[in-house]
Amino acid sequence: MIKQSLKSIATPIIALVLCSILYLSGYFQVIFAAPIILVASWIEYGKGTFTSLGFRRSNLKAVPLLIAAPLIAGMMFLLYWYVLIPGITYLTGQAMDFSFFEPYKGNLKAILSILPFVWISAAFGEEILFRGYLMRQFTKFFGSSSISLIINIIIIAVIFGWIHSYQGLSGQIVTGIIGAMLAAVFHLRKSDLWFNVAIHGFFDTIALALIYYS
Repeated sequence: MIKQSLKSIATPIIALVLCSILYLSGYFQVIFAAPIILVASWIEYGKGTFTSLGFRRSNLKAVPLLIAAPLIAGMMFLLYWYVLIPGITYLTGQAMDFSFFEPYKGNLKAILSILPFVWISAAFGEEILFRGYLMRQFTKFFGSSSISLIINIIIIAVIFGWIHSYQGLSGQIVTGIIGAMLAAVFHLRKSDLWFNVAIHGFFDTIALALIYYS
């Protein structure tokens, strides 16, 4: 029992330290951090690795994933584009930095080549790391009371915004808010990570389409 408790405490700490070292090294990519999280989950939960993250077979249903998720992603993107970006830009006085995406404007080949990477790294990778692992680990240690949930969402949102620092201050804030919304969806859907991955993936797909059309 003591050994199991130590593993439950030490494993996530070591995983977070490794991810932090990766970030501080300047080579942080979610696609590299996600395998660390998967290994940590396997060490702690064994065969229940994917279930522990929120990947449950019972949630693999066409209607939520192929109809509801795209609709929610679309509404979130409208909020992002027409409310959050202009509102946060006005408050900070700094425009979001989209320079990273310049090479993809009008470049269909580049868009199609990055689309699978976006789904693997952003949709799956970020949701595994931030919602599937960090949110559930926070709940494991600090409970699921209303106050704990609010703190959980805020902390994860701040970190989520922080890793998008290449978009500037306004980009970090806007992305953090989107991260908080994804965290809220994850909670309301009772930790259904498939649904979050679908929303995230369709959101980024819409973004890539707009980038292509400038």
